[in-house]
Amino acid sequence: MTRRSLLKAGAALAGAVVGSEVIGAPTIWAQEIKDIELRHVGVSYSVVKAIGDQASKDLGFKVTMQNLDTSAAINRFITQPNSVDIADLEGWQAKLAARRGVIQGIEAKRIKEFDNFLPIFTKGEIDGHKIPRQGISPYEALYLEKADSTQLHDGVTDWLTNVPQVYNADSIGYRPDLVGHVVTEWKELIDPKFKGKAAILDVPAIGIMDAALCFESAGLITYGNKGNMTKQEIDFTCNKLIELKKAGHFRATWTTFDQSVQLMAAGEVVIQSMWSPAVAAVRVKQIPCTYAPVNIKNGKEGYRGWCNGMGLMKHLTGKKLDAAYEYMNWYMSGWQGAFVSRYGYYSPVPSTAKKFMTPAEYAFWYEGKPAPEPVTDPYGVPMEKVGTVRDGGSFLDRVTNISCWNTLMDEAAYMNKRWNDFKVA
Repeated sequence: MTRRSLLKAGAALAGAVVGSEVIGAPTIWAQEIKDIELRHVGVSYSVVKAIGDQASKDLGFKVTMQNLDTSAAINRFITQPNSVDIADLEGWQAKLAARRGVIQGIEAKRIKEFDNFLPIFTKGEIDGHKIPRQGISPYEALYLEKADSTQLHDGVTDWLTNVPQVYNADSIGYRPDLVGHVVTEWKELIDPKFKGKAAILDVPAIGIMDAALCFESAGLITYGNKGNMTKQEIDFTCNKLIELKKAGHFRATWTTFDQSVQLMAAGEVVIQSMWSPAVAAVRVKQIPCTYAPVNIKNGKEGYRGWCNGMGLMKHLTGKKLDAAYEYMNWYMSGWQGAFVSRYGYYSPVPSTAKKFMTPAEYAFWYEGKPAPEPVTDPYGVPMEKVGTVRDGGSFLDRVTNISCWNTLMDEAAYMNKRWNDFKVA
């Protein structure tokens, strides 16, 4: 090809770009973003390498996933905000990140599926049920008054702190073959018959709520708000935990997904506070493990809910900001929602996740129906046999029985101090 013919071809292509929005815009966009890299930072159960790889493949720019534990993640967002592009935020982290001014408001109108989000997030209700506000519910953590507001706004606005992307209802995992009966109440975790065979989560802000659910279930105390305890309530809870620990009740505390799986699979513990995918991971090993359906009874019991969403760091501008919006919209388009559903989490837009799931998968994970065919995890590993029903039942059964949400307490500093007393006791 001569230089002359090459220039003619280039001019023709330029004409096509100028004259055709359909052909030209994606071409220009692809050229402008191909060197962009988005750094998505957060906890391992939410920020998953396989999801980043698929996003990179579909979007044409690089998405790098980096995992940190809950405490390290929020510390990174606050102290090194320019080293993160997409912050994976729980509701309480969104509140703190907004207060510190490290995230920018997200325009709701730029999120293509926003109108299809479940009203759990946008209105604080679902199927006639008001979502409880013990702790920080996803609705309470969603809105800002303006793009640069540093306080959460109670009510619907055009600006968001985060785009919810994965959530669940947590309870107790147990080994039915070793426990010998069906567990439906949190108080079983502190029952003396499980002395030396129980474990609890060692993330202070979450572990203390699991403990509170146990003590309230056992009738030892009624909290004003398990998600925002008074100093007296914190003292009671931590003192009881110390008492249990000194009596040898806890075989261990755990901080990571893998630790909880290993403890349960090895039979070192038979009952513990647990995450849904960890229960699934034990089952994949062909070891029985059940997630307790702790439905609300007389204002007690209930699941501890949580939700992670994607926040935009303040430093994002221009094409990188545009790419971040493309990434968030990709998240809501269904592939990611289907992926996380296969290990027991939920999508805020089930209607798009459903498109990437088989009818059998959707029936099992969302509708609570007996599995019409074998159920596999996100990587295709067999997990459940035909006829199995999901622990806790359907999506609506589980989310309408959430009694409290992960949170940042007003007395967080004092709570952390007392939790450390429990750890070193």
